[in-house]
Amino acid sequence: MSRSMPGTLATALLTALALVAFAANSVICRTALGGRFIDAPAFGLIRLATGALTLLALQAGSRRPVRVAFGVVQPVMLFLYVTGFSFAYLSLSAGTGALVLFGCVQSTMLLAALRSGERFHVLEIAGLLFALGGLGVLVAPGVTAPSPLGAALMAIAGVAWGVYSLKGRGSADALRDTARNFVLATPLALAVVAFTSRGLHVSPAGAALAATSGALTSGVGYVIWFAALRGLTAIRAAVVQLAVPALVAAAGVLFLDERLTPRLVVSGVLILGGVGLAVGRHHRWIKTSFPRAPDAPASTPTSRSSGSP
Repeated sequence: MSRSMPGTLATALLTALALVAFAANSVICRTALGGRFIDAPAFGLIRLATGALTLLALQAGSRRPVRVAFGVVQPVMLFLYVTGFSFAYLSLSAGTGALVLFGCVQSTMLLAALRSGERFHVLEIAGLLFALGGLGVLVAPGVTAPSPLGAALMAIAGVAWGVYSLKGRGSADALRDTARNFVLATPLALAVVAFTSRGLHVSPAGAALAATSGALTSGVGYVIWFAALRGLTAIRAAVVQLAVPALVAAAGVLFLDERLTPRLVVSGVLILGGVGLAVGRHHRWIKTSFPRAPDAPASTPTSRSSGSP
């Protein structure tokens, strides 16, 4: 990627592709974990390892030198997101997990935006409220009292993804930086497997799903997201991600024979309408400055109402 800021159309296209990748990733993760094809530690390890290999191969194919620069914050945030999310859903319901996850992502990114000097447009506020209301409608049937450990793990995952996204806004080379993050996060996932798993459960189908998640919807998807982030304000980067649960629900109806209910329709209209209101053409949605960012959906196995990056 060049250092020039993407134009409005390019930013919109990259953002849409990234959100589709996030939604597809959620469906894949739900299928793998919900179907008991693989356990959470193994899924995380394969996801990160295959993502690293794929991105290194793409970097080599681009005829640029393959360099893995050392950096601590982003690889650790990526690891915390992947691991925290996977383990949190062992003790959280779908709706509760989605609310904790997206609440922490939004809080992290919006507070960082305000701290860096960004200010809400009135339509951004309205759009955010509509989208959050739609998320509430979507996940309400699955909300239960959370276990403290599960909620803490999901909160860590949400904050980690928010920080990871904020740091990505300063990326000068999306492919190189994402490859580095996956490469350096993989040993951390291997350590988790070594310390938590007495015996891994990995079926061929589970391994294939985890590899698909790592190589395509996570690896390539996160490269696209980093490229899109260079043209988004932190506020709009936070808001657009609320579209992911609605896209996951739509994918469930289209590809998994799940029922289209009035609740899904209402929530989808609120979420997508709110996102559209916040980033619509009535005001510029690409950033006009580059404030310094602070050091900054797999879906649940049991419900279509949750999504994650």
